[in-house]
Formats: sequence, structure tokens, C-alpha cells
Amino acid sequence: MKKVLIITYYWPPSGGAGVQRWLKFVKYFRDFGWEPVIYTPENPEGPVEDYTLFNDIPKNIEVIKKPIKEPYRFYKKLTGKSKDQKIQTAFLSESESKSSVLENLSVWIRGNFFIPDARKSWIKPSVSYLSSYLQKNDIDVIVTTGPPHSMHMIGYYLNKKLNIAWLADFRDPWTNIDYYDQLKLTKRADRIHHKLEKKILLNANAITVISPGMITDFKDKVDREYHFIPNGYDEEDIKAGIKTGKYEKFTLSHIGSLTKTRNPKNLWNVLREMISEDEQFSADLEIRNIGKIDFNVVESLKEVGLEKYLTTINYLPHNEVIIEQKKASLLLLLINDTPNAKLILTGKLFEYLVSGTPVLCIGPPDGDAAQITRKTNCGRVFDFKDENNLKKYIAASYKKFKEGELTVKCSDVQQYERRILTEKIASVLSGITE
Repeated sequence: MKKVLIITYYWPPSGGAGVQRWLKFVKYFRDFGWEPVIYTPENPEGPVEDYTLFNDIPKNIEVIKKPIKEPYRFYKKLTGKSKDQKIQTAFLSESESKSSVLENLSVWIRGNFFIPDARKSWIKPSVSYLSSYLQKNDIDVIVTTGPPHSMHMIGYYLNKKLNIAWLADFRDPWTNIDYYDQLKLTKRADRIHHKLEKKILLNANAITVISPGMITDFKDKVDREYHFIPNGYDEEDIKAGIKTGKYEKFTLSHIGSLTKTRNPKNLWNVLREMISEDEQFSADLEIRNIGKIDFNVVESLKEVGLEKYLTTINYLPHNEVIIEQKKASLLLLLINDTPNAKLILTGKLFEYLVSGTPVLCIGPPDGDAAQITRKTNCGRVFDFKDENNLKKYIAASYKKFKEGELTVKCSDVQQYERRILTEKIASVLSGITE
């Protein structure tokens, strides 16, 4: 059996979206002839923890953990946050009502001094340790997954030093990520980011991405082969949460962080109109968000009188998220209203597809997420400004809800099952080690 060393910042007990992709690949790698070894920080600064994810780790997997020094302790002191307070990995504050001078300063420091990101101090000691480890152990290929893109820099230096095969996996874009323009970069820092990004794209033996739009983005920078391997759903997770009913109320649920750029004002306006026109709809409506919610979104809800309909749960273990998706009336797929919106293919979509709950997507109609939503017949897609058609759809969905007929049966979703996706990425690994 061949061996693959996976260099990842996110690993259980870290929770959230960042850990799921490679945790699931590792879960099924042995089925396709690969023995995984994990290299991950001993003391990462993650936004959430989920100890139920340990159940997905195969027995006797080697996990190497090494300390990491990060600037977050200094950042918390600078901005007045408690040492135990969890912060977003982008190092940007999403919960403050107004950006303070200290918040702005911290963002400027992060963008211009911590390149490619706040984990840069882990690059040198990791290259040193892993150089020795790789010379003493039989590893066929290394994988780096980012962001954080410091993981890719570790892979770059190991590849140059030892000539070992290397796959770089991008779960998000680099210089085209939605918050890149908020980093307050100097021209020099922007040049360095683009230079490092190009280094990775030029030198990795194989590159995998999670959306077709990312291939287009990267090809504009370096024209080479890229492998589209999306996120997906785990059939075992879905079966575990299969026996559950629906909420009694007409429930619109969103899973994940509801950030400022995902604030669906057209949806709030439509719901405001509908509750003013129909007392029964007003009595039946509930809006649920499982994840962090931005201050600006809460303010938008207050402005239209919807705050009393909102239920927020900061975090649920992944197994409970599966149940939440099944219990909803409609699942909200809210794409960031940013210049890179078309290439965003959020991981939650694939679990939405097998939930049995219709998907209400708000985003660019020609974006990657919209195309999958339509091709699988799992829901409807509405542009950021479309209120007329959105209102008609919600009204029709509510009517079906009252009649007990609000269901959906998606098609052609098997291709997104985690085991099938693992076989695809195992094939890519085999292709660069033969």
C-alpha cells in the first residue's frame, strides 16, 4: 500500500467546514490502496471544535502533531478580546458593529506582515522536521491543503529539497478569495501574494480545486492541468440521521456563518411583505441559522421587523447538522455577493442535495453553485436583486408545506459521494507517483 503524507492545518477536534474534506478522504483512502499519515498543528487556533469527528478517523492512523506559534494571542490583546475567544481564520472581525482603529490596524498587520497568512511561522520548523521524517520513512507523495496557504509553502519547499511528488489542494482561491480586498494590502504585499500563488501553481505536480470556476481563475494565472474534485456528502452520515421529522413551523434554515457578504436583503424584503399580507404565514415562519451570524445581518433583520423570527445556534456537531438539514422546510444556500461569486461552491450544498429538503439558492444564476442546484433538480436559484420571482417561489413552497407536500427528489447526486470522490483523488495521487 502506498503512503501519502497530508499536511493540513485543520484536523479533529477542529470542527467546521475546513476539516471535512480531508477527514473524509482519509476515512476512505485505504479502500483505494493509500495509507494516510497526517501532519497537523498541536495547538491550532480554530473557530470551533467538534469531538464527534474523531469517529471518522480510521484505526491506527499515524497523526504527527507539532507546536505552532501564531499571532492570535497578540491580536486578542490588541483588540481587547479574551484569550479564550474564538476568532475567524481570515483574521477579520465580522461581528463588530463598527471597525475600530485597532481592528483596522490588526487587519493591516495581518495582510502585510503575515504573508501568506498568520500561520507563516510554522513553515520553517515544519520543513525542517518533515525533511528528516521523509528521509527516514517511506512516503510516496505529500499533499498540502489550503487555506491557510502556508501549508502549500511547506509542500513547495519539501518538493524542492527532496524532489518528492506533491499535490496541492485548494479549498478556496488565494488572491481571488472573497476577503482578499479587505486585507488592506500595500502594492508590495499584493505582489508577494501573487508571486507565491504563482509559485505553487507552477511547481506542484498536481493541483486539485473544489469548483470549475477556480480552474478558470487559476488558468488565467498559470495555464496547466487542474483537477476538479468537489466537496461532497458521506452516505454513512446521511443514513445515521435518516429517521427524523420536519419542524412544525415553515422553517428556512441556513447552515454555516452568515456573513455580511451573504446577507440576502431581497429575501428579508420578501418575507417582510409576506408576513404583513398573511397572518398565518407570520405565525408559521421561522428563520434558523446554525453558525455565526454577522452584526450587519442582524441589523438588516431588525430593520424589516424579522428579528423575532430568527433562531440562532452558534454551532452544532456535524451529526446534528445533518438532522437540522432534514428538518427544515427550505435550505438557504446564500452565495457571497462579491466579485468572485460565480466560482464559490460551498461545501454545504452537497449535503443539502441529499437532505430531502428543497434548496433556495441566492447568488449568480450562472455561478457554479447555481448550476449544480439546477442540474440536480434540488431547488431554485435567484439573483441577489430578484424579489418578484423569489416571492412567488416562497409562496408556492409555503402552500406545499401547508398541504404536507413540500419535498424534493434530487437526481444525479451519487457522483458527489465521498467514497467516489476519494477514488478520484486517489487516482490523481497514483498519476504523479507512477
